[in-house]
Amino acid sequence: MKTKQVNFKKYSSFKIGSEVSIALLENDFSDIDKYYLIGSCNNTLVGNNPPPLMMLDKMYDYIKIENNTLKVGGATPSGKVASFCKKNNIGNLEFLAHLPGKLGGLVFMNAGLKEFEIFNVLVDVTTTEGTYKKETIEYGYRYANINKPILEASFSLEIGYDVSKVEMFKKMRSNQPSIPSAGSCFKNPKGDYAGRLIEAVGLKGVMKGSMCFSLEHANFLVNNGDGEFKDAIWLINEAKRRVQKEFDILLECEIIILETQY
Repeated sequence: MKTKQVNFKKYSSFKIGSEVSIALLENDFSDIDKYYLIGSCNNTLVGNNPPPLMMLDKMYDYIKIENNTLKVGGATPSGKVASFCKKNNIGNLEFLAHLPGKLGGLVFMNAGLKEFEIFNVLVDVTTTEGTYKKETIEYGYRYANINKPILEASFSLEIGYDVSKVEMFKKMRSNQPSIPSAGSCFKNPKGDYAGRLIEAVGLKGVMKGSMCFSLEHANFLVNNGDGEFKDAIWLINEAKRRVQKEFDILLECEIIILETQY
């Protein structure tokens, strides 16, 4: 199996982590259960001792139109999909222009912006174990019950790229920090907002090393320079502790934490 050296301090959007040897998934699926599959790590916090990791080979980076559906490989960057849709006047995926990541990861977490999300336009998903129609997959807010590597996803093809939606999504993202982060740290609990709860318990802007919950958006854990995993984890755990004590709400992480000792 081919491998690739990845320095997570440079590769991940958090800019935290060390250099690790990553296995590349091609056509041999025999040993995949030994690994945790990663994408572009835009919503991932990687520790000093991550589990064995794997990523899709570049052979899964493609876009094609077949039988009136848009088929996208799991390793395809969201920006590439957004550009393809714009060039070919394809609608309903405009939000991908403002959601960084690889297609497989976006499907895995049912990524989206508010009510606009991947599963709204998804037709089926192909994993290492076969193809599954959307109707057979359990999914919800920032969640899809898919436990095998996603090799390809198919989307309904609708003509009509909507530039006004792109502007709307751009405004939705305008209050989000520009410094290194992994997007929303916690899922919004039902009927409330994680950012409001974090601010209410006094953690907005509080520094731990170079890490803090952003002053721009309290649900964004940001790296102000030389952030370390231990400081990020301290803030995550402290937010959970304070919010549960104050509001009896257990915050659920939206970011993925990869550390064998966590």
